[in-house]
Amino acid sequence: MNTSIESIELALKPLRAELNSHKLYSNLASVKDIKTFMEQHVFAVWDFMSLLKALQNHLTNTSVPWIPVKHPSTARFINEIVLGEESDINELGEPNSHFEMYLDAMHQIGASTTNIEKFIIQIEKGISVSEAMTALNLPKATRDFVDFSFKIIATNASHKIASAFTFGREDVIPDMFFQIIKQSEQNNKASYSKLTYYLERHIELDGDEHGPLSLKMVEELCGNDQTKWNDVLETAKDALKYRIALWDGISTLILSNTVLA
Repeated sequence: MNTSIESIELALKPLRAELNSHKLYSNLASVKDIKTFMEQHVFAVWDFMSLLKALQNHLTNTSVPWIPVKHPSTARFINEIVLGEESDINELGEPNSHFEMYLDAMHQIGASTTNIEKFIIQIEKGISVSEAMTALNLPKATRDFVDFSFKIIATNASHKIASAFTFGREDVIPDMFFQIIKQSEQNNKASYSKLTYYLERHIELDGDEHGPLSLKMVEELCGNDQTKWNDVLETAKDALKYRIALWDGISTLILSNTVLA
């Protein structure tokens, strides 16, 4: 592994530990809690796709007439990730984006997709992301998380966008998710196969393909430019802090729903 990548991984260790041992996981005790989680987390799934498409715009040639890109290997990295995230194969063997798989999983488990669907409609109408988020009256932590991603996209700095994309995401999907799903399927005689498939596919791709490819992309974008490496570290730290804040917000929602019940 590149020594700069190793030093970034080391510097991020405390934030990753805080994220991976977050109280949110212990507060997930039922399908109702998972529904609450998904209704907020779906916005993070969506903005991940926006970070990805920003990288594709920067690192591949999506304009006509076409001209060769500066870094063909980086273009290949991002195109492989786009293939997997934007047009993967769902559990039925049909091409689908991971965002659409997530929506299907929400429908199957009974989580509300009203807010995210209203949001997408607003975006399709040309409403800005910030305005569309505000109109939905979403929790502050959810709005702040998405706003941060789009502030990074607005920098037009591909190495910063790559940092948020690569380092700013959750590392673990706890076994608790699978335990709750399995137990609820047995108790309710229901199937949550779409969520199980999504989670397993997420683990498979991130571990075997997308994670290593993303690290290579960061290396190629930064090269020997120490200023860029510093930017990558600061962006990664901020991205993880916003992720932790999002987890805080979702945890608070789950606990408030428990009290109301």
